[in-house]
Amino acid sequence: MHTQHATPSKEQIALLPEFDRLEPSRIALVTTAAQAHEAHAELSAATVWGFDTESKPTFFKDQVSDGPHIVQLATLDQAWVFQLHDPACRAVVAHLLALPGFTKAGFGLGDDRKRIQSKLGVEVVGMLELNTVFRQRGYRKDMGVKGAVAVLFNQRFIKSKKATTSNWALPSLSQAQLVYAANDAYAAVRVFHALGLA
Repeated sequence: MHTQHATPSKEQIALLPEFDRLEPSRIALVTTAAQAHEAHAELSAATVWGFDTESKPTFFKDQVSDGPHIVQLATLDQAWVFQLHDPACRAVVAHLLALPGFTKAGFGLGDDRKRIQSKLGVEVVGMLELNTVFRQRGYRKDMGVKGAVAVLFNQRFIKSKKATTSNWALPSLSQAQLVYAANDAYAAVRVFHALGLA
């Protein structure tokens, strides 16, 4: 029987110093096929990628999202935020996600898997739900990125409510959106390595 660990409370997390986020200079926005191929080459140097997606929020019951609108992949050095407007860029993202031999680690990926399948027509290969790893280690409830960063780094991961609910389908994303999206994936790859899974 594993020891049960408590997930830190919001109040406990609020007291911690801020998580060391990726600076904008280490975040690449990918909108064209050429940029996507360049990102592909750079991502291939790492075997583990932090992974997340963002979809434009839906506000009505039964409204079906046509997301994801962006896909984020990150290594320990950099993050790439892929916009999916361009079909050629979308094709490279689909290829990356279906590529065997690479771990795509993230939190709360159930929805992402389904949406990617319907939008990009691929099954994500090597997807690792980090919440599952924490559960196997005796944490009762889903950690999520905030809980994981608090437990492993003793830091507070800040998620801007405004960015969370912003329109991810826009043709051009704001700096705040880019930083938010990139750091979701970056925090996941940091957590993966801190758990000693590599």
